[in-house]
Amino acid sequence: MNASHAPASKPGSFDAVIVGSGPNGLAAALTLARAGCKVAIFEGADRLGGGCRTEELTLPGFLNDVCSTVHPLLAASPFFTHAKLAGITLKTPEVAFAHPLDGGRAAAVFGSVAETAATLGGDDRTYRRLLEPLVANVDAVLASVLAPLVAPPRHPLVMARFGLRGLLPVTQLARGLQTETAKALFAGLGAHSIRPLTEPGTAAFALMLGAVAHTVGWPVVEGGSERIADAMLAELATAGAQIHTGRWITDLDQLPSNRVTVLDVSPRAFLELAKGRVAPRRARALRRFAFGPGVCKVDWALSGPVPWEADACRRTATIHLGGTLAEVARSEADVAAGRHPERPFCIAVQSTVADRTRAPEGKHTFYAYCHVPAGSDIDMTALIEDQIERFAPGFRDLVIARHTTVARELERHNPNYVGGDINAGTASLRQTIFRPTITLRPYNTPLPGVYLCSSSTPPGGGVHGMCGDGAARAAMRHLGMPAEAEATETGGRAGPSA
Repeated sequence: MNASHAPASKPGSFDAVIVGSGPNGLAAALTLARAGCKVAIFEGADRLGGGCRTEELTLPGFLNDVCSTVHPLLAASPFFTHAKLAGITLKTPEVAFAHPLDGGRAAAVFGSVAETAATLGGDDRTYRRLLEPLVANVDAVLASVLAPLVAPPRHPLVMARFGLRGLLPVTQLARGLQTETAKALFAGLGAHSIRPLTEPGTAAFALMLGAVAHTVGWPVVEGGSERIADAMLAELATAGAQIHTGRWITDLDQLPSNRVTVLDVSPRAFLELAKGRVAPRRARALRRFAFGPGVCKVDWALSGPVPWEADACRRTATIHLGGTLAEVARSEADVAAGRHPERPFCIAVQSTVADRTRAPEGKHTFYAYCHVPAGSDIDMTALIEDQIERFAPGFRDLVIARHTTVARELERHNPNYVGGDINAGTASLRQTIFRPTITLRPYNTPLPGVYLCSSSTPPGGGVHGMCGDGAARAAMRHLGMPAEAEATETGGRAGPSA
């Protein structure tokens, strides 16, 4: 966007001030800075990036991502596609993800629908019927699901077909499947919703994540997820943005003079920053925003690759651990009921399968997390390792070091993860459509010129930058600037290099 559209700011003031530097805060800053706005960013932590940080959590030389590692939404996101950031190299495994079962078997998603369907026996035709139309129209569907769902869909017929199945619970979608393998595959995908698999809308997570696996894969970023934040910060520096770290903002009055403020914070944190400026009725609506379960995450440094029994598990970065559909559903139901599951469903990531830069020669990094009740301080390490040993006997013999983060600690690390909720808000059907409140302007707060851009806004969790981009465009309209999306489709996906 041409800088001539930018508003004129007073000396010592800013057109836009961003609070919080997760991927959405940085996306908002970058959209505004590229439009010619004078931008400042304030981050309370000593390092920027939020969920996109990489640290040596276990031992020197082992690079562990603090939160997100696998980035299908980054590869598919309209924001990142058109941001064309330098310094992000995506490494895509030949198998998008695998879901082991007892007896050395595994469900796995490969590059094409046909190749995957061929491994599912009697569910070959059903899998193709579910995924082929969605993969063929994935750009059209993404244009809607990565935008506020309250807006009219750009492709209503395509979205109607997707919605008919996506609104189902995973358990009901699975009724059309015959094999334990196919049912487990959809169970693992649906569990990314961090909801009971009997809940409406969980099928949408399963179908959409499966379709993206067949189009862009499930890649990792070479060198660690922090490279995403580094690339965005390099662009912001070029655009002249001011960046302040170690500056916790506790009141909006602490911010320098600005025309718009964009907050990469939760609705709860916004009310704390507003210090009573929000009318009681509007404040009550924001306080009703619900957060979901937390996660307990374990990082390991390993002396060798994980000894999976199933071959497909050795060829992917992402493993869904939980056994059958019934077992996964039971685990997620336990968590929703406030119980810690005895056999937790786990999402495990072995990034060194695709990116050998993350560990010393011959060594590997590995992590897994399971869902737990919100705010839990229970260490689930032993139960998580039991699930890994179930499908990879001898795993514990490879452990050189481990580092465990319980749900309550996650919130201390990142205040947006309330109770350890890495999605910054439960993905109930209501909060998938209306987020953070029932409104047609989801990024606007009750305060004029103040906007929310965290994952508590549409489209929710994930490293896609669309919450930040959406909030920035709402702010640009307030500034009287053209705010049309430069591109509304994901076709081409010419963003980070593959």
